[in-house]
Amino acid sequence: MKRLVAVVAAATLAIAGCSSSKSNSNSGSKLSGSITVYAASSLTEAFNTIKSQFAAAHPGVTIKITYGNSADLATQITQGASVDVFASASAKVMQQIVDANDASSPTNFVSNVLEIAVPPNNPANITSVADLAKSGVKVAVCDPSAPCGTVAAKVFANAKITVKPTANEADVKSTLAAVESGEVDAGLVYVTDVRAAASKVKGIEIPTNVNASTTYPIVALTKAPNSNLAQAFVAYVLSAAGKAVLTADGFANP
Repeated sequence: MKRLVAVVAAATLAIAGCSSSKSNSNSGSKLSGSITVYAASSLTEAFNTIKSQFAAAHPGVTIKITYGNSADLATQITQGASVDVFASASAKVMQQIVDANDASSPTNFVSNVLEIAVPPNNPANITSVADLAKSGVKVAVCDPSAPCGTVAAKVFANAKITVKPTANEADVKSTLAAVESGEVDAGLVYVTDVRAAASKVKGIEIPTNVNASTTYPIVALTKAPNSNLAQAFVAYVLSAAGKAVLTADGFANP
C-alpha cells in the first residue's frame, strides 16, 4: 500500500512538474520526438514507471529504453551508438563516457546495495554471506565486468571468504533469473531486485559492515539526437516525482 501511495503521488507530481517544463523547455516550445535511453538493468522497474509518467505528461513523445550491463552499454556508446541518455549503475563506468567526450557533468541520483536472493524454500538453508562459500552451494553472481559483479567481489572481500560461482551472469536480472529458476541455491543481486521479484525469491540481508554499495549517475549525452527531450527526461528523473518512484522501488540517496 505504501508503494502504491508513493507511485500515485509521483504521478500527480509528474503531471504538475512536467506541465511546467513544457513552458520552460526549448524556449517555451512543446517537447516532441523520441529519445533512446540506455540504463542499468537494475533500473528496469523504476524507469518503466518513470517512462510511463513522463510520456503521459508529454503526449506524443516516445521513450525507448534499453536495459543491460552498464559496462556493455557504455562500450556501445563509445563505439558510436545513437543514444540520448545514459544511466549507469557505476560512477567508474560513467567516467569512461566522460573521458571519451561523450558526456560531461553527470549527476549521481541514487545508490544501491546487495542482498542475497534464494529460492522461496531456500533449499541450501542459506542464512549468511559465509554460507555462499560452503562446498556444494551453487551461487550465481554478475560477470566481473558488470557493476553488480564488482560490488559482489567487494562483499566477498569484506566477508573474507572465497566463493566459486556456479554462474557468472551478464547482469543483475540474469543473476536473479538463475535464482528464480532454481538453477542455483543463491545469487547476489541488488536489494531493489529482490523487492521487484516479490514472492519469486526470498531475500537475506547482508550486514552493513560486510555489504558494499554502488552509485548511479545519469546524463544527457553530448551527441544526443534530441537534446531538449533528453535533458527534460534527465530533469524528470532528478525531480521530486522521479525520486518518489526510485525510493518506492528501494533505491537510496547517492
